[in-house]
Parts: sequence; C-alpha cells; structure tokens
Amino acid sequence: MKIALASPPFPKSIADALYWVEKLTVDAATQQAAIICFPESYIPGYPAIEYEVPKVSPAELQQALDKVCQIAAQNNIAIIMAMDWYDGDDFLNVAYVISKTGERLGYQSKNQLDPTEDNIWVPGTKRQLFEVDGLKFGITICHEGFRYPESVRWAARKGAHIVFHPHLAGSDVQGRLPTEWGSMDNPYYERAMIMRANENTIYFASVNYAMKYPESATSLISPDGKCIAYQPYGEPGVLVFDIDLEKATGYLAKRFKPELYN
Repeated sequence: MKIALASPPFPKSIADALYWVEKLTVDAATQQAAIICFPESYIPGYPAIEYEVPKVSPAELQQALDKVCQIAAQNNIAIIMAMDWYDGDDFLNVAYVISKTGERLGYQSKNQLDPTEDNIWVPGTKRQLFEVDGLKFGITICHEGFRYPESVRWAARKGAHIVFHPHLAGSDVQGRLPTEWGSMDNPYYERAMIMRANENTIYFASVNYAMKYPESATSLISPDGKCIAYQPYGEPGVLVFDIDLEKATGYLAKRFKPELYN
C-alpha cells in the first residue's frame, strides 16, 4: 500500500492552507497513494510564538473541513487532516480522518499536551484506531508521540500497521538546516521516531512542516527501526512510499505484559 506524507510550508491563512492541502493531495493521488497525512494543527496553523495565528470560529473550521472532504472525494484518496476543532465548549488539537469518498471517520485528539499548550487547547481523553483499505492505523500528535510512547504502543497492541505522527518542530526565523538524518547534532526527535517503530515492530510515519530551519524531517520508519524514506529538509513536497503491511507484525508490542505494572 502506498502512503503519502505531506510537508507543506506554514500557511498564511486558512485559504492558503487549503491551497497546499489540495496541491499535495493531488500530487499524492497522482502517485496512487491510498492516504495522505498533514502536519499538526495545519488548519489554521500551529500557534508558534513567531506566528500570529488568528483565533478561528467553529463555522470557519467546519467550512475548511468540508472543503478537505471534497478534496478527498475528488481525488479518491483518504486524508488525515491535522487541525483545530471545537467539541462543544472544548477547543481541541485533533487529526481528522477522512475516507476516499469524503466521509468523516472520526478524529484523534491530542491527549498529552506540551506544557506550553495548556492555555491553548483542552487535552483530549480518548484513543481510536482507524482503518482505510485494510490499513489499520493509530495517530499520536507531536509531544505525545515524542515523549509518551504509550500512545503508540496502545495502537500497536490493537493491531495497527502504522502510527501517523503529525507534528511541528522547527522555525522559519532562527536555527540551522540539518544536513544528516538522525545525526547526533540534531535534536532527539528523529531518534525518538526510530524507537516508536522499533519498540513496537510497526511503521511510524512522522509528518513535519517544511520549515526553513526544521528540527526534524518528515520521515517513514520501518518496523525494524530503519529510516526508509524522508523528505529533504526545508523542501515543501509530498513523500510517497509503498509499505509492506505484512512486516508490521506488532510483535514486540504484543509481548508487553501490562499485568506486571499493576
């Protein structure tokens, strides 16, 4: 099965975000990908310190999601759309899953917020497994995937072939452009990606913005912990790769003995 990982630039507006969603989705569909994932809070854009992201209304987010559903149906491809969302009075950081026919299959919320996000979003409380064309997958968002490995193990023990990991790591204002994937000179993020795959024997697909100074690359890690593909640092585009679902056995995750920790 071919999967696609999108690395768009930081959006200037919701309209700009939707432009990149459509552009990269069309590119992925042309390459026969079955599903494409976008980075964290891409609609309306992650509220990093260096950006002024206006507060958006429930109606604006609903309208944007409706457009993403249209894009999915028009291109016959499933989309994982990481975005802000209102659930009643709660303002959440979520990843919506949309089928290739444009049907909303539900969303995974970010349940473990970074301490700097406590005044931005309300943490979610549930985890969900999704399935598209026989591909079983979970989703863990940024901080929780890097620092809370339980979020990935949960999905692996439920039978996930892969966990998608929308995140933002980097800056358009300051920093350095990495030159080697997984280098000891890089932040630890890429090495954490290796562990999330290797410790569970599943694929791990980590999806970052195309920042000028990224701290991690959009990357696909195999069940044996090898980086098998990554998007060049700082380059907008879409990474498409054919994965072998039979290799995602979840072997190590299934050997976990939770009763030892009660």
